[in-house]
Amino acid sequence: MLSSLSFFLLSPPLSHFLLLSSLVLSPSPSLSLPISPSLSFLLLLSLFSFLHPSLPLLLSPALTYHYETQCIPTPSAWFAHQMPIWFQKLSVVATYVIEIAIPPLFFVPLQRLCLFAFYAQVLLQALIILTGNYNFFNLLTVVLSFSLLDDEHVGLWLGHGRKKVSGGWAWRLAPLLAELAVYGLLIFWTSRYFGLTINWEKKLLESKTAFTYHEFTQWLKAVTLPLVAVGLLSLLWEVLQAGYRSACVRGFFWKLWAVVQWAVFATAALGMFTISLVPFTYIEYESNGKLWPGIHQAFGAVDRYQLANSYGLFRRMTGVGGRPEVVLEGSHDKETWTEIEFMYKPGNVSAAPPVVAPHQPRLDWQMWFAALGHHSHSPWFSSFVYRLLQGKKEVIHLVQVDDSKYPFRDQPPTYIRAQLYKYRFTEAEMDGTRPRNWWRRQWIEEFYPVVFLGDPNLEAQLAQHGLKDKSPLKRPSDALLPSLLQRVRVHLRPLTGPAIIWSFYLTAAAVGILRGLGARLPARGPPPGGKQKPSRLSDAVADPGGGGDQPGGEKNGQLRRKEEKARPAGEAPSNGLRHTKKKK
Repeated sequence: MLSSLSFFLLSPPLSHFLLLSSLVLSPSPSLSLPISPSLSFLLLLSLFSFLHPSLPLLLSPALTYHYETQCIPTPSAWFAHQMPIWFQKLSVVATYVIEIAIPPLFFVPLQRLCLFAFYAQVLLQALIILTGNYNFFNLLTVVLSFSLLDDEHVGLWLGHGRKKVSGGWAWRLAPLLAELAVYGLLIFWTSRYFGLTINWEKKLLESKTAFTYHEFTQWLKAVTLPLVAVGLLSLLWEVLQAGYRSACVRGFFWKLWAVVQWAVFATAALGMFTISLVPFTYIEYESNGKLWPGIHQAFGAVDRYQLANSYGLFRRMTGVGGRPEVVLEGSHDKETWTEIEFMYKPGNVSAAPPVVAPHQPRLDWQMWFAALGHHSHSPWFSSFVYRLLQGKKEVIHLVQVDDSKYPFRDQPPTYIRAQLYKYRFTEAEMDGTRPRNWWRRQWIEEFYPVVFLGDPNLEAQLAQHGLKDKSPLKRPSDALLPSLLQRVRVHLRPLTGPAIIWSFYLTAAAVGILRGLGARLPARGPPPGGKQKPSRLSDAVADPGGGGDQPGGEKNGQLRRKEEKARPAGEAPSNGLRHTKKKK
């Protein structure tokens, strides 16, 4: 059920429909779906698709540059950047193992290997969250990873204890040997292809990439289609399991419903798996060309619905020679230029990197992409400059929510230009302390020429891309939704995006904690000197004497009946301390 809910949160609209249908039509009162294995497989396939296309990125000593060149680093990224080179290389090796060798374990039937894969993925995503602001991406990957867990392991988290393993020692020995073989292969593969050696003189673990790019592409070509076969076998096994569970449902009509559901969802799962093979093999074009033409036709027929995608992020390492950064400058006289600081992206070298996740500041991200090429590759940048020259409040608030931090709050700048710098993290002092500045920068070239309102070059660029002023959409003045959104926007304007998101999170966490504490509070006892009135009919049945018994009233009632049978004739039944006092 946990995997089904995760699937509902992360899957496309077709999968939403499939899951809701299964919840409505499920014959089991506990919502234990007969088709849940198929949904679980699609979850694992989505998780595998997230990780698989990121492989080419790992072919370089990425972490040597990654921390300072990512879109929006965190303060922890500065400290991670100071780690010694041997540790950075070892971190790349660990990333290789977690993103290449471990994902195939998602489909093995051994639960402990799935748990190992789960904790490895969560560890990697947690480290990425600590050192970079990647909005919801890493959190969604962690949620997808929960499909690797079973109910027993989640029960251990909730304190339900572990179930006893049935079967003899032979049944437990075979999975254990298989797990040890997998761990041994992982260690052997890592040691061989990354040259792991212990330098006893320097007391450190050294590593190096012991294969070439050509060898890697050949290996990728060799494993892509076999991975497809493994996925297909795993899906067929899940479908057969679901079919067996549907056939075991009692009652003719419930069994008929279960079989119909199994047929519908198995067909949908096979269809989703089939069309996902096209984007899955994008990483290796020869394997993509070997797919049956009917698969390409099926994918092309539903491509507009975005049912399957290639999820690879940042497949090429950028900023190897330094982080390119665009710095905007404004002026009134074309002599004195003032830098325009953004809320999140690097600018002021003494400003610490922010923590904004899971919020994604779109403008700051787009500025990072714009710095990677010529300004003509980012037509929106000309429109952005034009709005700043006009003094548009909506655009200014994307740069700075706090008007006091915007240097041209009283009057829009007359002239604007942009400079291109290379930013790098500063190095730690000799004693290991952090210097006063977080960044150091070097001027490279002019990124955008000086422009002003009415500038012919600016007007030509806006007209070329259709970015000139357009008349606003006509809406009724009394429309409820636009007016409501406008009021909410006005009230939230002083707050930043991360502050709003985290306030929602903390409120939800506080409500959950209070509910949990309320559930743990002891129930009220009976009033002193009186009987406790049964609150429910079930309580009255369980405790017909009204003596205020603790949970397990049925058992207490049986004990009273035994005492009454054993009591001598004529002796009045005792009723606690009150009857004793009355007798005295």
